[in-house]
Amino acid sequence: MSRIPSGRLAATAALLALGLATSACSTGQESTSAEGSVAPVSGKISITYLQKQGDQEYFAGEAAGAKAKAAELGIDLKVVNLGNDANKTVSEVQSAIAQKTNGIIVVVPDPAVGPQVVQAAKDAKIALLTSDDQICATGPDPAACDKAKLIPRIGFSGAQMGGEVGKRAADDFKKAGWNPADTRIISAWKQDVTVCGDRVKAAKETFGAAVPGVQNIDVATDNTPTGAQDKIAATVTANPGVKHWVVWGCNDENVQGGVTALENAGIGADNVIGVGLGAYLACKDWGGDKPSGMKAALFINGMDVGALAVQTMYDRLKNGKEFPAEAFAPTKMVDAATWKSAGVSCN
Repeated sequence: MSRIPSGRLAATAALLALGLATSACSTGQESTSAEGSVAPVSGKISITYLQKQGDQEYFAGEAAGAKAKAAELGIDLKVVNLGNDANKTVSEVQSAIAQKTNGIIVVVPDPAVGPQVVQAAKDAKIALLTSDDQICATGPDPAACDKAKLIPRIGFSGAQMGGEVGKRAADDFKKAGWNPADTRIISAWKQDVTVCGDRVKAAKETFGAAVPGVQNIDVATDNTPTGAQDKIAATVTANPGVKHWVVWGCNDENVQGGVTALENAGIGADNVIGVGLGAYLACKDWGGDKPSGMKAALFINGMDVGALAVQTMYDRLKNGKEFPAEAFAPTKMVDAATWKSAGVSCN
């Protein structure tokens, strides 16, 4: 997913974050967004949706859902693919403001740009909403942010999703009858992304409550399949005596990378319980005849999030309805037998 900024951007983000934090602490009166100064829109509403990784299956679905809802509501919607470019996030926010957009919905490639994005929207008196990943108004790290300073977010509950993953992994572990002593759990995620940490933490807690005594190994990744595969391959090599593996992470990419690394290491699918999060990559394993260590995945439908984000922004701009701190779309656990009937799109 996101990448850490470097050079000038990192320095700028850090300095701005420090300046904003100092200002907020000095008076205690500053708003964390433009929320209090956004005027209702009487005419046609224009919204700009800035997405990281716009060519990924989930985010493509999110854009499609946003566009469908915008067409239904008569909104002028512009969707921009930021890729993994944190610099582009800031420039596209400035561009949207220059084009007189009424509201900005953003999925940031890197949360470090949060203070810059928030300040730009506030100065322009433009409504700001995030989807999927959180940003903080006063610092680069949402995990260290005062909750009152987090920008309203549309997406999924990290705790709920992680809990579902941990529950399914525990159920499959019990069915397999494995010995905890020769089993290891791999928890793989990009560790500066707050929602990822929430998911993994909940998976650990839920699994641990149902199946005590299985050792966990945290693996830091970049949230891509190849990045996860490389890091998990090294972990497997460093643990030659392990017979059985449970793999979960922030998204399907981490679990797919882990399953591939284990397969390449000669670990059979019967000795792997991978539980994905997204189902957009997991379903590719289930479409063939070859056994896979990807046993299940939590289906998160990007279309639902995109539609909900646009509806929420519309309600704010048209009717003056305050943003909720967070609003969540539904999820569903699927596997090789159920993914098609659940409506998972597998391209």
